Amino acid sequence: MKIAVGSDHAGFELKERIGRRLAELGHEVVDCGTHSTESVDYPDFAAAVAREIAAKACERGILVCGTGIGVAMAAGKVPGVRAATVHDRFTAQMSREHNDANVLCLGARVLDPLHAIELAELWITVPFAGGRHERRVRKIDAPAG
Repeated sequence: MKIAVGSDHAGFELKERIGRRLAELGHEVVDCGTHSTESVDYPDFAAAVAREIAAKACERGILVCGTGIGVAMAAGKVPGVRAATVHDRFTAQMSREHNDANVLCLGARVLDPLHAIELAELWITVPFAGGRHERRVRKIDAPAG
């Protein structure tokens, strides 16, 4: 699987660890930045990952900031992106099974790094359940208004 990863300064170290783990598992990782712990604006990197998903250049994306909330808001503005902030195995699984989330958002300041890596590993393996959930996902993807 080709996976885009991105973060702000708060999520940089966790993004690096997740990227290395994904590569170890055989995935192609596209690093959309940031590339240090120097202060940056998270919407820029969320948009970079979201554009990879919207263009279908990558199948999935993973974003990391302090809480996972800001990057989810920023990425979710891009049509075709379904970003989900998750904190545990259940929300990671449901974001894929029921919502067909294509961008995982994690909080480096709220999750233990090993737990966050475990969530990323789980999230990339869970398939979309389809069925009755397809209608709901189409509604999520429809233009607002």
